[in-house]
Amino acid sequence: MPDLDGTKQGSAPRLHRLDRWLYRGGRPHRMARMMNRAWAVVHATGLILPNRLAALQVRGRTTGRVISLPVVVADLAGERYLVAMLGENANWVRNVRAAGGLAALRHGRREAVRLDEVDPGARAPILRRYLAVAPGARAHVPVDRQAPPAEFDRIAARYPVFRITTLPGR
Repeated sequence: MPDLDGTKQGSAPRLHRLDRWLYRGGRPHRMARMMNRAWAVVHATGLILPNRLAALQVRGRTTGRVISLPVVVADLAGERYLVAMLGENANWVRNVRAAGGLAALRHGRREAVRLDEVDPGARAPILRRYLAVAPGARAHVPVDRQAPPAEFDRIAARYPVFRITTLPGR
């Protein structure tokens, strides 16, 4: 019998348990950090879904070192967005805010970008789209990807969303 997301019963819950375990406490643990480093390299090459998968590069707020992590880019109405599946306390969110939104995306080429935070009242349709294109995030967001917009409105303030703007000439 299929689950809500169309998979056979049991397979998705196991995968979601693994996803939650890798990020228990809302932070990536050792194995998740190692996997993220590897996936960031893969995403940066641009060989797999270059319009959807990228490596976000942002300067660390305390070390000043450039940190690279894999992200899924959600597209909606001709705009591109990044969503923090772990919520407000995700390290990359705090780093982006400290950097004034300046970052880079690598997806076969390096793209200098500015990330502008989206108002919580406008996040619901973006969150819904994000869950449609980022299966790994579904374990961390407490709403089914096919839920009505009102359900996404209810949780929108807990999940930062950033609009991606390409910076010319950088």
